[in-house]
Amino acid sequence: MALSSEPFPSDRVKAYILNVEQALNAISAETIRDDNVKKLVLLVKSYLSDAKYYFAHNDIFTALSCIAYAEGLLDAARHLGLLSFEWKALSELLKRKRVVVAGSFEFLHPGHLFLLKKAWELGSVTVIVSRDKNFERFKNRKPLLPDTARKEILDSVKFVDEAVLGDEEDFLKPVVELKPDIILLGPDQWITPEELKEKLSERGLSNVIVLKLEERVGDWSSSRILEILKKTACNQSQEAQ
Repeated sequence: MALSSEPFPSDRVKAYILNVEQALNAISAETIRDDNVKKLVLLVKSYLSDAKYYFAHNDIFTALSCIAYAEGLLDAARHLGLLSFEWKALSELLKRKRVVVAGSFEFLHPGHLFLLKKAWELGSVTVIVSRDKNFERFKNRKPLLPDTARKEILDSVKFVDEAVLGDEEDFLKPVVELKPDIILLGPDQWITPEELKEKLSERGLSNVIVLKLEERVGDWSSSRILEILKKTACNQSQEAQ
């Protein structure tokens, strides 16, 4: 039988990667008592990380090889009764909605990870990263990390399917291009869901669901972290004198 010359569908590989991610999230670390099983889970995470790396670099066949190995390890452990989880149907994963999250993400803290996880639970997550110019406009200072570095960090987060840079003049332009099913706002974002829905409707995106995350994880914010850093630097300076 001749092998097909058609490339393996990237969306299917993406679904395999997502399925392994969901399986790992369903496994409670507290229930793993055996050291060998812990090592197996770490190995699965390593192959998952490799699969995401190669997928991000458009090496679909290597990504498929890595994720297939990770899936096989998990499946064998499940059949042996060493791990407990259920695979999602591939058809369900392939139909995942596109979810957009936007922000500056100057410091990646637990509040950000909570927001991204909640977005990931709704569908495939795309993060729009604020450009340096817009950051300065809203916060009256330069970001500690440039937008390209912040994008690179978000690209490595397991809950993020892709990160893209925002537009310097029109904050809605990337949203219009992405055509998301859902937009999830963070608790501190300046625009309300109602205001955003109105602006999106004016741009022809009247069917986008706009949600706002009201929950918080602790008292985390970029401003608070920056204040802690300033106080720490000030105290160290005073001690050195």
